[in-house]
Amino acid sequence: MTSTPNATGDVTPDAPTGASSETETEYHRLGEDIRDTAAPSGPIERRWDDRMFGARLVNPANRRKIKVLVVGTGLAGASAAATLGEAGYQVETFCYQDSPRRAHSIAAQGGINAAKNYRNDGDSIYRLFYDTVKGGDFRARESNVYRLAQVSVNIIDQCVAQGVPFAREYGGLLDNRSFGGVQVSRTFYARGQTGQQLLIGAYQALERQIAAGTVTMNTRHEMLELILVPDAEGVERARGIVVRDMVTGEIESHTADAVVLATGGYGNVFFLSTNAMGSNTTATWRAHKKGAYFANPCYTQIHPTCIPVSGDYQSKLTLMSESLRNDGRIWVPKNKEDAEKDPRDIAEDDRDYYLERIYPSFGNLVPRDIASRAAKYQCDDGKGVGPGGLGVYLDFADAIERLGRPAVEAKYGNLFDMYARITGEDPYERPMRIYPAVHYVMGGLWVDYDLQTNITGLFCAGEANFSDHGANRLGASALMQGLADGYFVLPNTLADYLAGSPFEKIADDHPAVLEARQAVEERLQKMLAINGTRTVDSIHKELGQIMWEYCGMERSEEGLTKAIGLIRELQNEFWTNVKVTGTNEELNQTLERAGRVADFLELGELMCIDALNRRESCGGHFRAESQTEDGEALRHDDEFAYVSAWEHPAEVGGKPILHKEPLEYEYVEMKARSYK
Repeated sequence: MTSTPNATGDVTPDAPTGASSETETEYHRLGEDIRDTAAPSGPIERRWDDRMFGARLVNPANRRKIKVLVVGTGLAGASAAATLGEAGYQVETFCYQDSPRRAHSIAAQGGINAAKNYRNDGDSIYRLFYDTVKGGDFRARESNVYRLAQVSVNIIDQCVAQGVPFAREYGGLLDNRSFGGVQVSRTFYARGQTGQQLLIGAYQALERQIAAGTVTMNTRHEMLELILVPDAEGVERARGIVVRDMVTGEIESHTADAVVLATGGYGNVFFLSTNAMGSNTTATWRAHKKGAYFANPCYTQIHPTCIPVSGDYQSKLTLMSESLRNDGRIWVPKNKEDAEKDPRDIAEDDRDYYLERIYPSFGNLVPRDIASRAAKYQCDDGKGVGPGGLGVYLDFADAIERLGRPAVEAKYGNLFDMYARITGEDPYERPMRIYPAVHYVMGGLWVDYDLQTNITGLFCAGEANFSDHGANRLGASALMQGLADGYFVLPNTLADYLAGSPFEKIADDHPAVLEARQAVEERLQKMLAINGTRTVDSIHKELGQIMWEYCGMERSEEGLTKAIGLIRELQNEFWTNVKVTGTNEELNQTLERAGRVADFLELGELMCIDALNRRESCGGHFRAESQTEDGEALRHDDEFAYVSAWEHPAEVGGKPILHKEPLEYEYVEMKARSYK
């Protein structure tokens, strides 16, 4: 049977769709199919306009009576909170940093996509839509992706009006450059600081609303639980959160009419990633354990342009912007014996510009998943450079000769400076060394077209949801999605939900609130009481090694099965032998990390189960058993053209339940991706 969430978020059965007759495996059970009933039908270019017109409105006088909680203050969260505050709602925001300006969105460097066609090179809303669906290996919803492309043109106008200093051409128009997976220039940028400048714009808008009194900001507060309260009809609604004051340890509960999670991705499950050290999955995982479906957890993006690992002491990796691939050329020595030579001593004829050779149409600007695997293959073949042979060259010699050093400095100077500080090497004089690393996740909480999860009243925006990228994200689309969700989508769809409010006020002593607080307090005390011998970081690092080895750039049935067993052993090790020092009633970063690692351990297991179930290669999910003769990803659309939406089992130790959302394509033909 299939199932469809209705207007209240309940699931009702539909007619059978011919889903697999396999109802249970060793690692999961098969539940009923689901569908996104919030998405309108009709011509795709009219769907978002029709949805906005059909959405219910809340008049300005009533907005003042309605309260919304926004967790996370990166691009998606800050833009959503600022826009909702400007509209007149009561908004309360939460972040674990000491300022919204420290959100990980600030680390994005290269740019933000928009279908403005300023270069007059054939771009359009439809082409951005097509490139994004194709780049995601046909595993994203058409309706969501078209809306993203449609809204992209408004984002740039919004940000320019806020004073974001985008690069400009000589004539004064905004400049563009290219990113991977496209053949047009549609990426707007602010040197190599695009994320920082966009976040400052959203931060200014947020601070304006804080000063106006419509937004209340709670810094150094971490969400540890979701509060669900049944209404008069018995429908459980998201009505609040439980947070921990990270300075005092105080456990607080906050209630409202709706909750928005904009807490970013879970790439730090791999320990080493380009994410900020504090980035975690706890908010979304707490929601998942309360009933929210977790979609496509195995879809991880490996970014090809990162500074390689240089030793066991590292706690994170550093991204070199994909924008560098506009002018930098990627190569390895043709001869293995040249791998240890100074690259400047390797003759031009002895260099293999392998991306230009294999993918002549796109060259160095192939999508991230393809560039990452290609680099891995070269290193596996013994042609890798640098420590451990885990690196390829990104060379700017041709660009410097063609454009001149001042022009290269103007475009990429801060990135070159960062590379020099980290490696001690001058990238103007010798090629950079790069290697793939975990960067972004396409999986996240399942949401419908309105960005509402299957829990009524719980919305999810930005990287925390799964909705727009499919199995692989094109470069410069993360900032686009975060701001599209926050500035333009949520303010419309959330209003439709809030038109049914204000709901019954929830007191601090409500049984659901007390139950959620008690669950948090018991969990914290349980971790503090273990008093074992293993540090939290040592367990996290071991988890990361398991995930990278068996659920990283290449996965196999044998490796994933082994990983699930190893993760379960590590979970037991954590809950019996971890050592969490200090107490809760103080600043305790060890306790903070312990809670996050406990959630990463459970998420890591689900990621492997999802990857094991998806017996195909698509985008960043590459199964060794499913590839073409020349090593490209081989999809199986007849079996796996669906979103994997996982339900947490109600019973302790139970198997996760897989709900499939079939993907149907009306406007894009599903075919094998080719960038050659």
